[in-house]
Amino acid sequence: LVARQGRGFIELALAILSCRACLVPIADDHTGAVLEGFAERAQLHAIAIERESAPGFELVVRPQARAVDGNADRDFAALDPAYLRFTSGTTSRRKGVILGHAAILARLAAANAGLGIGPTDRILWLLPMAHHFVVSILLYLRYGASILLPAGSLARPILELAASERATVLYASPYHMNLLAKDASELPLDDVRLAISTAEGLRPEIARAFVSRFGRPVAQALGIIEVGLPVLNAASAGSKPGSLGRPLPDYEVWLRGEDGLPVSPPTSPDKTGEICIRGPGCFDAYLDPWTPARLVLEPDGFRTGDQGFFDADGDLFLVGRRANRINMAGMKFFSEEVEAVLDAHPQLRRSRVRAREHAHLGEIPVAELEPVD
Repeated sequence: LVARQGRGFIELALAILSCRACLVPIADDHTGAVLEGFAERAQLHAIAIERESAPGFELVVRPQARAVDGNADRDFAALDPAYLRFTSGTTSRRKGVILGHAAILARLAAANAGLGIGPTDRILWLLPMAHHFVVSILLYLRYGASILLPAGSLARPILELAASERATVLYASPYHMNLLAKDASELPLDDVRLAISTAEGLRPEIARAFVSRFGRPVAQALGIIEVGLPVLNAASAGSKPGSLGRPLPDYEVWLRGEDGLPVSPPTSPDKTGEICIRGPGCFDAYLDPWTPARLVLEPDGFRTGDQGFFDADGDLFLVGRRANRINMAGMKFFSEEVEAVLDAHPQLRRSRVRAREHAHLGEIPVAELEPVD
């Protein structure tokens, strides 16, 4: 699915799922050779493209798609696949994560044990749908909530929509929290019961600015495409804005030492372990290369590759990521991806890209360039 942000995206996504096809959302800036390269790697049978120039969508059939599992797609079909998304996670090569219908349903139920979404909720939605859909859009619809879609990305119209439609849940990135906190109007968020920050780490100064502006704490959520939403800072958002919070009831989150054994909590920034997670709704397989989930999840659960610690209250803190990844306003990509674009220039011999901290965007890519001449 290649569609613009908005109601049309949701309608087309639900149509694909209702046909028992496997939904693969693609950002609408993927065009030409980039889109074809994505389709080839995912071995898509068809692409549904929403066009700005015409109503509805165009269906582009790709009859050359190959089997992905080495077994004529029988293993793939046995998963009852519903959703495929490529990670922005812990290695420079994005992994295609496959979720079956059963895994999605289990994941939504486990996440809502912490979120408590119901028919009276009205969710103010600010994130890109191509990157955030399962434990968000699908969850809201499944539990009867309404989704509010702002027409623009400026703080004033977002807050006006939240006030007029009485938004109860704000689901956004730290970039958006920072944007709203800097708004100079007196528009409140009086009806918001839960402000959730995801997609990247929440800096304490942004959380404090949001509380100062709206009188509402910001709860960080740890969302992982392979696992779901296992950790939420609902209990300590006000006192510990830098924490990821506590595991939701259906999840086991533990720290793995370098020796493979659990690191006993409470721990500290000087005594960390790799964050590992077990629970319902874990992914069913990786696409490329084809890898059934059991080969990844046994015996430790899902190993995130991130280092963290638990304090005495049981709140989880993230210390560092072992990834060459850049996170700009919630958009995650790798240094190698930027380098590949730069290196394609005929007058450039090579490049090296790294992340630089940015006060408003979180991080930005910075490049060192070596010209041919």
